[in-house]
Amino acid sequence: MGFRNNRVVSAPGPSPPDIKQRHFETDHLLKDLHGRSFRGGVVTIGGQAVKFLLQLISTVVLARLLKPQDFGLIAMVTAIVVLIGMCRELGLSQATVQRSEVTHAQVSVLFWINAALGGSFALIVAGLAPAVAWFYHEPRLIGITLALSITFVLSGLTAQHYALLRRQMRFKIMAVIEAASMASGIAAGIVMAWRGFGYWSLVGMQIVTSAVNCLLVWITCDWRPGPFQRRVGVKSMLAFGGNLTGFTLLNYFTRNFDNILIGRMLGSTAIGIYSKAYGLLMIPMSQINAPMGGVVIPALSRLQQRPAEYATLYLRALGALSLVTVPLVVFSFFLAKEVVLVMLGSKWLPVARVFQLLAPAALVGAISFAPGWLCVSRGRTRTQLHYAMISAPVCVAAFVIGIKWGIEGVAVAFSVVFTVLFWAYIWYASKDSPVKFSEIVRSFLSAFVPSCFAGVAAWLCERALPTGLSPIIALSVCALVFAICYMLAVTVSKRNRLLVFGGISALRKSLHL
Repeated sequence: MGFRNNRVVSAPGPSPPDIKQRHFETDHLLKDLHGRSFRGGVVTIGGQAVKFLLQLISTVVLARLLKPQDFGLIAMVTAIVVLIGMCRELGLSQATVQRSEVTHAQVSVLFWINAALGGSFALIVAGLAPAVAWFYHEPRLIGITLALSITFVLSGLTAQHYALLRRQMRFKIMAVIEAASMASGIAAGIVMAWRGFGYWSLVGMQIVTSAVNCLLVWITCDWRPGPFQRRVGVKSMLAFGGNLTGFTLLNYFTRNFDNILIGRMLGSTAIGIYSKAYGLLMIPMSQINAPMGGVVIPALSRLQQRPAEYATLYLRALGALSLVTVPLVVFSFFLAKEVVLVMLGSKWLPVARVFQLLAPAALVGAISFAPGWLCVSRGRTRTQLHYAMISAPVCVAAFVIGIKWGIEGVAVAFSVVFTVLFWAYIWYASKDSPVKFSEIVRSFLSAFVPSCFAGVAAWLCERALPTGLSPIIALSVCALVFAICYMLAVTVSKRNRLLVFGGISALRKSLHL
C-alpha cells in the first residue's frame, strides 16, 4: 500500500488471468499428497456410506407410497438413459483431471463441448421417446423420457466444474455436494409421492438431484468459462476422452452380453438367478472401487513426473483397497450358501452355486481398478481401448460356448476368460510404467493369502455349528471368526501393518477436518 497525492493507493493485486489460473495450479498439493489421498479415501468411503443409507431410506419409504408399476416405468427408460449417458462427457472431465498442466482457455473449450454434448444427447433422448413408448407398448413413457432428458443438459453444465474440484482434490466438499443433492432429490420424491404424483415422483427425484448438484457445484467452484477458442491445445485431450469412452462402451457391452445371451437362450428364470449371483458379488466393488478411483487418479496424475513417488502412492493405494475388497469376495465364496440365505432367502438357493463359480472373476474384479489407474493417470487411454477391442470378442465367444452348459457354463467361461485376460491387461498396462507387474501381483497376494486362511477357518466354523441354527446367526459367527483370523494373518506382514495403521491414522485426521 502506498500514498500518492495524499490518497491511499492499494498495491496492485493479481490480474484476472492469474485469478483464473488458480483453479488449475496443483503444485501446492504435492506437499502432503500421500496423506491427502488417504484422507480423501476415508472421506469418499464415508460419503458412499451416507449415500447408501439415503438410498436405503428412499427405497423403504417410496416402496410403501408407490406401486411396483411406477418403478417399472422408470426402469424401462433408465436402460436407454444409462447407455447414452455413458457417452455424455466423452471422457473430457477425466482429461482435465489427468493433465499435468491445463489452461483456462482449454477447460473453457472442453466446457462448451460438454455443454453442447449435454444438449445434443438431451435432444436424442427426447427424440427417442416415441420409439421407447412404442417398443414397450406404454404411452406414458413419452412424458417420462422427455422429462429425464433434462438431466443430460444439467450434467453437461457441471462436468468441467466437477473435474476442477477433483483436480484440486477437494474430496470433502464433493462428498457433501453428492450427499446434499441426493438428499434433496429423495425429499422431493417422497413429498411428490405422498401428494399422489405416482411415477412422476421418481422422475422428479432424479431431476431435483441433478439440478441441486449443478447449483452446488457452480457455487462451490467459482470458475467461469471463457469464450470458445480454436487452437488452444485440446486435440490430445479429445483423443484421451475418445479412447476412454470407447473402452467404457466396449467394456459395458462385454459385461452385459452374458445377461443378454442367457435371457435370450434360457429364459427369465435363468437370467434372474445369474444376475442375482453376479449382482451380489459386484456390490462391494461397485461401492468401493469406482469412488476410490476419483480419489487416487487425481493424486497419481500429479505425480507423473515423479516416478518413485508415483509407484509408492500407487502400491499403497492398491494394497489398502485389496485388504478391503479381496477378503469380501473370499468370504462370500466360502460362505455362499449362508450369504444367499440371509440376503435373498431360501427360494434363491440356486444362486449360491453360480455365486461360487463367478467368484474367480469377482476376485480379480476386486482389483479391477489397478490397470485403469495406470492408464488414465498417465494419459494412456489408448492402451485401455486396445484391451477392450481384444477382450470383447474373446469374452463373447466364451459366453457362446459356455451357454451350452447353461448358466453354470457361462459362469465358468466368464471366470476363466476374464481372469486370464485381466492379468494380461495388468501386465500390458504396467509396461513402461513406474510400477512393476511383480509388485502388483505381490500386493494382491498380500491380501489373497490371509483371506484364504481366514476363509478356511470360517468354513470349518460353519461346519462345526449346530444343525438348524438361524442362517443370520451362523453367518454372523462365521464372519467374526473370519475377521479375527484375517486380521491376525494380515498383521504378520510388516507391509500390511503399515497400511492398516496408515488407514487408522487417516481416519483419525479426517474426523478432525
